[in-house]
Amino acid sequence: MAFKFVHTADIHLDSPLKSLALREEGLAELVGNATRSALTRIVDMCLDEAVHALLIAGDLYDGAQTSMKTARFLAQELERLDAAGIPVYVIRGNHDALSKITRELVLPESVKVFRGRAEVVETRWNGHDVALHGISFSKPHAPTSLLDHFKAPVPGAFNIGLLHTSLGGAPGHDPYAPCTLAELQQTQFDYWALGHIHQRSFHAGPATVVMPGIPQGRDIGEAGAKSVTLVHVDDAGEVTLEERNVATARFERLPLACSNCADWPELVDALKQALVTARRKFDADHLIVRPVLTGVSPLAWRAQRDADLLHAEAQQAAEAIGSLSIDKVEIALDQGTASQPAGALGDLAAMINDSTLDAADPRARAELDLLQKHLPRDLRGLWGDTPEDISATLHDEIRQGALEVLARLKASED
Repeated sequence: MAFKFVHTADIHLDSPLKSLALREEGLAELVGNATRSALTRIVDMCLDEAVHALLIAGDLYDGAQTSMKTARFLAQELERLDAAGIPVYVIRGNHDALSKITRELVLPESVKVFRGRAEVVETRWNGHDVALHGISFSKPHAPTSLLDHFKAPVPGAFNIGLLHTSLGGAPGHDPYAPCTLAELQQTQFDYWALGHIHQRSFHAGPATVVMPGIPQGRDIGEAGAKSVTLVHVDDAGEVTLEERNVATARFERLPLACSNCADWPELVDALKQALVTARRKFDADHLIVRPVLTGVSPLAWRAQRDADLLHAEAQQAAEAIGSLSIDKVEIALDQGTASQPAGALGDLAAMINDSTLDAADPRARAELDLLQKHLPRDLRGLWGDTPEDISATLHDEIRQGALEVLARLKASED
């Protein structure tokens, strides 16, 4: 093996949690510390594998943080690599550009932080010439491509580009330093170490293009396995990728078909059994699940009304299983036409089912804006970070609230 390196991005150290912070203090603390644990595991892996470098392609921080505890923790972890002779190459992403720590922190000499104009670092790893090209965000936004700023590949070297980019665009991500896969492949670089998109992806071709994804999920919107990429390069320059899981906590949605549940005890038992199965299935230090109850069931109205009881049952079962937490219990049951309420209540239910429940209604947005203004700064992204995300979340919340009201009206009617 010629040389190897670890490629990561979007660590978001000490990232403030969104919905979890409002619901369960202990769970929020666990996941809040998980971003630090992920970095520690990344450093451990670099040491265990005796890699030639660690590459961090942006968003090491999460924004305008002022805590020097974060700075000291980061410095201590990087000093472990420095002591082992493992250099670190870092570019700043859109979140790093906001961080005061970025400007104040003194890092070991073995850590290279690329500046806001393109630079090239030439080095040798295990007898092979390597050229690392990088450019940092100097401002929180980079609406245009940065590819034209990169210097030409160094002849005879293995050329690596570090870039924080939205590529061609992705749901939930604003356009940052946008470019296309074809443009990256035409640069004559050997490897592109990307960051910004939190979902892992890779593309073979003249250049190996890798988006490692976020190494530690922070909420149910970042469900699934989270990892970093261990890159092996042989003497002929051929690249082999290994996905390595470093997350402490894993989020998962847990669909649960409930059509066969005839009564409440059966529903609760099915929920508990699903939790046992999930804990066995998913390999994680701590698993955080969101059970999603689906199907046509006569229990739909009661499940909506007594969602808090279902959550309590699920949480009690999770505590008994161990290393398992409940994000929330999501009710997506359909009561079916046979169990639709009659009279005015039935008419109201039909109207809700047929309605688009327009989240753009000025009254709804006014209420949301008022609420957001009274939230702590770290929680103002609770409903999303883009207008599209906010509208979708607001629509879901309006519909869920309407169904809960109907469920309680039906219970009173009964």
